[in-house]
Amino acid sequence: MIESILGALLIMFMRICDVSIGTMRTILVVQGRKYLAGVAGMVEVLIWVFAIRYIFQNLDQVINLFGYAIGFGLGNIIGITIEQKIGFGFAQLNIISISSSEKITEALRKAKYGVTVLPAYGAKGNLTIIVVIVPRKFQKKIIALIESIDPKTFITVQHSLPYRGFIHGSRK
Repeated sequence: MIESILGALLIMFMRICDVSIGTMRTILVVQGRKYLAGVAGMVEVLIWVFAIRYIFQNLDQVINLFGYAIGFGLGNIIGITIEQKIGFGFAQLNIISISSSEKITEALRKAKYGVTVLPAYGAKGNLTIIVVIVPRKFQKKIIALIESIDPKTFITVQHSLPYRGFIHGSRK
């Protein structure tokens, strides 16, 4: 009985590892980091093969299937959590503040972030859109700064893949 439980835990651990790596690999692929994605894919598949091999050798143990499924679910959660902590890539923040655009722009520039201000026209008239492209690892910090100035600011965040030119965050 203890051997069955240990086997299921081993499978669960292997699945947590390979799915977490798979989550990271997917993000690396999207960002065009082909060599890192290739290495991650190799490690991911190697772990998966060992896990599935163990399951096939012990198909009579239903608990192994639960270990496999639980490991898959936890692997997704852990993989996303790790990626959020590492913050691969860049994010583009589009910021619209009805009353504090200038203060937000000044604060971002003082913090040494590149800021582009675009004129816009909304339902309530003229306004500005502040655009900032930053390494994702600074995203939460920047949003906190913006919200400390105007908690009602409208902010959108999207993945950004800089193609050419100056990335302002490199001055930090």
